[in-house]
Amino acid sequence: MCVMSYVVDYVHGVTVLDDIMYVVCGGPSTIHLYNKDTYSPLGVVIKVDGMKRPHDIVVSDRQLYIADYKYYIWRVSVDDHSYVKWLSTKSTTDTFYVHTLSVTSQRLLVTSKRPPSLRQYNTTDGQLLRVVELPGYMEKLHHSVETTRGTFVIGHGHGSPRLLWQDTVRELFRFRRLLVILITYSYFDNTKCIISLLQKLSNCKIVYFFNLKLRYL
Repeated sequence: MCVMSYVVDYVHGVTVLDDIMYVVCGGPSTIHLYNKDTYSPLGVVIKVDGMKRPHDIVVSDRQLYIADYKYYIWRVSVDDHSYVKWLSTKSTTDTFYVHTLSVTSQRLLVTSKRPPSLRQYNTTDGQLLRVVELPGYMEKLHHSVETTRGTFVIGHGHGSPRLLWQDTVRELFRFRRLLVILITYSYFDNTKCIISLLQKLSNCKIVYFFNLKLRYL
């Protein structure tokens, strides 16, 4: 079997819809399209004027959502390639840097490194649904997802010396029906891979994955 690979740029985000893979890179204001099976370029590039530093990309209801560091989220139609600066988190009284995105059933979850917090938006009207403030020692958030059982799983790097080199999952707090689980990991840098696995393990009690111990309290 022959596998072809293509050097594009420093890739910041990838998402797939049908047979097409959509890729955003660190610098240009473009979205590159590839065949998801052969990885070959489709010869189509979506130009998004005004997008400066795309940092992540997800797809929902045939709409692409792109995190544009630091404050913006763009929405792009996969059908006619029309686009709009869909949401801005820039404020004179509040700081929320858009870092990564995940989407679940018309709910867009936005992860911010500064401050360490999450915001969840309705993809239909852009309404802010929920704000999750996190402890200050979680200074290096990488990614977060909402699981099928209604919890948030958050991948983060090392925080205070108290948490250094610990590999654990723990419940941070409960608010109504909201449960937040934190992952502190080391020696393994593929956060999105871990989180994809966690979504499939929501009914498990204890799972060992490399040196990461998952324990639901």
